Amino acid sequence: MASARTIRAAARQVKPILSVDQGEARKRVLNLYKAWYRQIPYILIDYDFPKSKEQCREKLREEFEKHRHVQDIRVIDMLVIKGQMELKETVEIWKQKHGLMAYWRDSVDPKPKDFLSKFLDGHE
Repeated sequence: MASARTIRAAARQVKPILSVDQGEARKRVLNLYKAWYRQIPYILIDYDFPKSKEQCREKLREEFEKHRHVQDIRVIDMLVIKGQMELKETVEIWKQKHGLMAYWRDSVDPKPKDFLSKFLDGHE
């Protein structure tokens, strides 16, 4: 019984990465979203991107919506840190154009699932 209490107490006392509570994590996510949103026009110019501003903003929203269900503050902080790194790499033009186009890969050409579709597509 005592060991179960210590395990539960240890599980509750994890150090936060950046945010102390859910509200602070939410602010960080919204600030990251706004930063990406503001940079989209400049990214389109710098990379001579073949997508419209609206398509990019829609994809940005889709990428953020993917992680909407995440509740753990530490996971949210890690996603924010990764998003900030991606933004920095994109703004500094350290990424190549195909790295940005990869965000559209899944939604453009879905992979065949059943045998006949794979066969007709040329896969085994």
